[in-house]
Amino acid sequence: MSTSLFRPGEGRDGLRVSPAATGWQHLDFEVLALTAGERVERDAAGRELAIVAISGAGVVEVGTETFELSRRGVFDEPGGLLYLPPGTSATLAAADAWHVAIGSAPAEGRYPLRLVTPEEVRVELRGGGPARRQVNHLLAPPLPAERLIVYEVFVPGGSWAGWPPHCHDGWHGSPYLEETYYFRFDRFDGFGFHRNYLADGSHDEAFAVRDGDCVTVPRGFHVTTAAPGNNMWILNFLAGELLDEARATPPYFDSRSTWIADDWSKGQIELPVGVPARAGSPARP
Repeated sequence: MSTSLFRPGEGRDGLRVSPAATGWQHLDFEVLALTAGERVERDAAGRELAIVAISGAGVVEVGTETFELSRRGVFDEPGGLLYLPPGTSATLAAADAWHVAIGSAPAEGRYPLRLVTPEEVRVELRGGGPARRQVNHLLAPPLPAERLIVYEVFVPGGSWAGWPPHCHDGWHGSPYLEETYYFRFDRFDGFGFHRNYLADGSHDEAFAVRDGDCVTVPRGFHVTTAAPGNNMWILNFLAGELLDEARATPPYFDSRSTWIADDWSKGQIELPVGVPARAGSPARP
């Protein structure tokens, strides 16, 4: 199996995408699947850390402070985030079955401990036509962090995310950012597809992704789509060379596809093609 695709362990939804597995310098990502009463410690020594609730309820204990992180589900309500500066020790205590995502990156400690509520999160609708999606900026400027960038993306069934394809690996002056795509679907059998590729064709990989899978973006352009009838939620963690407000720097878009932003229906064929429509003829599955 390619190291760009990570799947949850047998019997649990947890997974780990570590720098040791990816060869990255900055981003570390994991998903914890905790049972009621379970407690886990995390130490943010030398790294800033962000925690996002996926489902269930629990608390994060940081010194004398306690922060509740709960969510009925990613399709039921928007998310928030708990930001921990380096040098912080935290205990995660599950009240019931609790799924949380944790990402971290090297940091010096310029920003304090902070709970980001859903009301503070900027919501953006991007794209159009078959590439319309919603992006919630869980930890992106103006919300402060040193290296970490976090988004959650809602993709309707049959739609594309990240279109036009984009890259952030230094190509054409783009910033260098390491990124994970963590997927959830609103159907137990839901699925979609993710592609990483280079413009010259020397690197091209595509994956069928299921609920709980994670894909890394090691280099090149990338784009994702959800199968019809399968609504998709993506949690993106990024970290790299961009610091502080510079984290708002945009990626580089594949110039072969940027034309569509002027008219998302441009060039789309009308059905039926070359055959007169027959009254009362239903569409076949």
